[in-house]
Amino acid sequence: MTPRRLTPHRLAQQLGPAGPGVPAYRWLADGIRLLVADGRVLPDTTLPGERALTAELGVSRTTVARAYADLVERGYAEARQGSGTRTRLPGPPAPAGEEPFGLPGRTLSGDAPPTVADLTVTVPPTVPGLVAAFERAIAQLPRYFAGSGYHPAGLPVLREAVAEHYAARGVPTTPDQVIITSGALAGVAAVLRALASPGDRVVLESPSYPNSIAALQRQGSRPVAVPMTEDGFDVEGIVTAAAASRARAALLIPDFHNPTGHLLDDDGRALLVRGLARAGVPLVVDETPIDMALDAPVLPRPVAAHGPAISVGSCSKSHWGGLRLGWVRAEGPLLAAVQQARLSLDLGAPVLEQIALADLLRHPQPDTERRAALVHQRDSLHALVTATLPGWEAQVPRGGLSLWWRLPQPRSSALVTAAARRGVRLAPGAAFSPDRSGLEGYLRTPFTQPVETLERAVAAIAAAWAEIT
Repeated sequence: MTPRRLTPHRLAQQLGPAGPGVPAYRWLADGIRLLVADGRVLPDTTLPGERALTAELGVSRTTVARAYADLVERGYAEARQGSGTRTRLPGPPAPAGEEPFGLPGRTLSGDAPPTVADLTVTVPPTVPGLVAAFERAIAQLPRYFAGSGYHPAGLPVLREAVAEHYAARGVPTTPDQVIITSGALAGVAAVLRALASPGDRVVLESPSYPNSIAALQRQGSRPVAVPMTEDGFDVEGIVTAAAASRARAALLIPDFHNPTGHLLDDDGRALLVRGLARAGVPLVVDETPIDMALDAPVLPRPVAAHGPAISVGSCSKSHWGGLRLGWVRAEGPLLAAVQQARLSLDLGAPVLEQIALADLLRHPQPDTERRAALVHQRDSLHALVTATLPGWEAQVPRGGLSLWWRLPQPRSSALVTAAARRGVRLAPGAAFSPDRSGLEGYLRTPFTQPVETLERAVAAIAAAWAEIT
C-alpha cells in the first residue's frame, strides 16, 4: 500500500484560520489532533516536514516542532527516525462493532474478528467536527447536573434542533412532536409497540433491514412481505397487501433503501401516503439512510411532507454509529402512545450525547471529502466485483452505503460460510427477508471500507464463490 503523505498546502486548507488569542503551537497541535480524531486525516499519515510547514503557515520552526512534540506526547503522532512524524490514534486499537445484530447465530459478544474484512457493517466514517462538538458539550454538561438526568422525551435543545431539521426539509414540526430515542431501532421498536400487538400484521418490503425485522418478530407481530421490483418500490402492492391483511402498520425505508439503495420518488410517496390513509394503515418511515445522498442531484420531499406518516430518524449514518441517538416524529394521540411504549424500553437517552448532537445539527461541518470517498469506494467495489465475478449484477445506487447483488446461482448462504473461512464476514440474502426465507440469490456488500480492504475482500469472495460453484 502506498504510504499516505499530507502536503503542507492540504494541511493548511484543512486547519483553517487560527483563533484570536490562541498560541500558534496550540492552534496547530489541536487542529491536527481534531483532524485525526475526526478521521479527516487517517492514522499512519506522514505529516509535512517542519521546514516545509513553516513556510506554508508563516510560523516559526519552533512552533511546528513544539506542536508535533505535543501531538506525540498526547498519543496522536509518533516520530520515526528517518521517516518523519506520522499520525496515530492514542491507545490500542478498539474492536469494531458488528451489524446487523439480527443475523442468525450472531451474538452480542461477537465471534472472532475476520482477518480480511467485515462486510456486514454499513456505517460510514465519522462526520467532521464530532470531537469538537463533544468538547463543547462537556463544557455545557454541568448546567444539567442540578436535575435528575432523566429526560424521557429528550433534551429540549435536541428536540428543538430535530424540529428545525424537519422544518428546513419542508415538514413544519414543533419540538413537542419529537421524541428522542436511543437510536432508530429503539424508535422503531417503540412505534411498533404502540401500534401493534402480538399476532398483528405489519407490512414490510422484501428485502428489508434485518434488525427491524428482528424487532418486529420479537414482539410477536407477523410480517407481511411485499417484494420490491427491480426498479424499486411496488407501491400498489404495498397498499393492497396492507388493506387485504388488515395490517396495523406499514414499516418502510423509502430513502436509499437498505439494502437495495432504491429511492422512492415524489409521485410514489404521494400515492403511498394516500393509499395507506384510505386503508386506515399507519405509515412508519425509517429515514436512517436519508442523509446518505452521494450523487442524487435533487432529493424528493420527505414522506411526511405528502401526508400522515410517522418518521423515525437516526444519526448513525449521518454522523457516527457510536452516537446512539435517534428520534420519532409523530402527531396527535399517537405521540403519547409512542412515548408510553418507549418508557417500557428505557427512560431516556444519555445527556452528553444529546447536547453534542444538537450542536452538530445546528452547526454542520462540510463533509464533501467523506462523501467523495464513499462514491469512490462504491464505484471501485462495483467495478471490482463485475470484473472478478462474471454474472453478478447490481444497480449502482445514487445514495446509501451498500450494493445489492443478484447472484448467478442461489448460493448466498453457502457463500457466506465459504467466505468466512477466508476471513470475510458477509450477511446472507435470507437475513434481509422478513420471513427469513428466500433471497438466496442475493447478497449485500457495503462500500464503507477503504478500497484496499475491498480489493482483498473481493479476492477472497471470488475464491469462495469458485469453491461452492
